[in-house]
Amino acid sequence: MKRLLILICSLFSVSFFGCKESISKDSVIQITPEDLSEKLQSDSIQLVDVRTPKEYRAGFIKTAQNINYFSSSFSSDIAVLDKERPIYVYCRSGKRSGKSVRTFRESGFTKIYNLEGGLLHWKEKGLETTKE
Repeated sequence: MKRLLILICSLFSVSFFGCKESISKDSVIQITPEDLSEKLQSDSIQLVDVRTPKEYRAGFIKTAQNINYFSSSFSSDIAVLDKERPIYVYCRSGKRSGKSVRTFRESGFTKIYNLEGGLLHWKEKGLETTKE
């Protein structure tokens, strides 16, 4: 009986860790405002603001393109982006961008970074936004 229990536990462990590995490989990566700011200095990245156009016009992170999460064309709008490159997303607080991850995955993106705390956290850290 004890051996059977050990065997079951071993099988469960292998299944669980195998599953966990695949989940973590495809899961969203949370990025801090500081890390995103540094990334923006060194690389030309795909940065997407998923807020509404009105919110976007009020101020956004420089180089971000606006693709409205609530738009009926959201899926087709993100489908034209380069799926081979990492995608960085943000919204006001991190909720919409977190929800948008599913659509990015369905469109073929595998490296998805979500800004922790969204634009609110970005501003709390004293980082700049633009209206240009």
